Amino acid sequence: MERILIAEDDEKIAWLEKDYLESNGYEARIVARGDKVIPELKRDSYDLLLLDIMLPGISGYDICRQIREEIDIPILMVTARTESVDVIRGLGLGADDYITKPFDPSQLVARVRSHLRRYARLTGKGKEGYADGRERILVQDIAIEPKTWKVWKKDKEIRLPNREFELLRFLAENPNIVFSKEELFEKIWGYPDSYRVLKKGRLLELTGREFEILVLFARNPNIAFTRERIFDRVWGMEAVGDMATVTVHINNLREKIEEDPSNPQMIQTIWGVGYRFHPA
Repeated sequence: MERILIAEDDEKIAWLEKDYLESNGYEARIVARGDKVIPELKRDSYDLLLLDIMLPGISGYDICRQIREEIDIPILMVTARTESVDVIRGLGLGADDYITKPFDPSQLVARVRSHLRRYARLTGKGKEGYADGRERILVQDIAIEPKTWKVWKKDKEIRLPNREFELLRFLAENPNIVFSKEELFEKIWGYPDSYRVLKKGRLLELTGREFEILVLFARNPNIAFTRERIFDRVWGMEAVGDMATVTVHINNLREKIEEDPSNPQMIQTIWGVGYRFHPA
């Protein structure tokens, strides 16, 4: 059973996270002080850390910086600090994800699952492994070791945060191919392929963002959402972009789920407001 350490001083939020994680098959433990986090990680074995920023004792930023120097573990920051500078700082210090409060507990669990699967794949601890058996990916004077999650440049090891490693590995495995920012975001920050949507028994191929939009609509039928609200709920504070990306994803989703995308019956446009989901 995978084990999650929750570093959170708000008791209600901590127990909400713990309850949802345990109901989804994870084991979770809570620490309420920042100065207890690293000793606990060293004392026992954990697979992922949910880290609040504003902790008594030591801030989440300082904890994240120290962990990246000593311990290899996925870090998801869960915090009420929503300014862009806070997000950039957290990700820059090595956090793998940044989730703002208030949050949807089911989305939190989905992100935890995604990061655990990705970490297992990258470190060779999961079932997927690397079928081609490669020990290293060589690009000029850079050597990437997928199984050990290490990067070397001219025989000097470079310590990269999880996301940077994934981005470097992905680009190295796809040389001379041009990727849009949206494609890179989907590949690196997206969600696992295990999310499945069936229509009349046929499996629909949805991207991670399309899946999240559909889930948001399905959980809130007949409620009108502005594009801004959809962007906040689906992309959150971890992404920077304009509202046009929502329109693009809505149109793509209609192409996949509507009988007649030119006359959508499920995802309806509410002029002057946004969109609503109308189940048939």
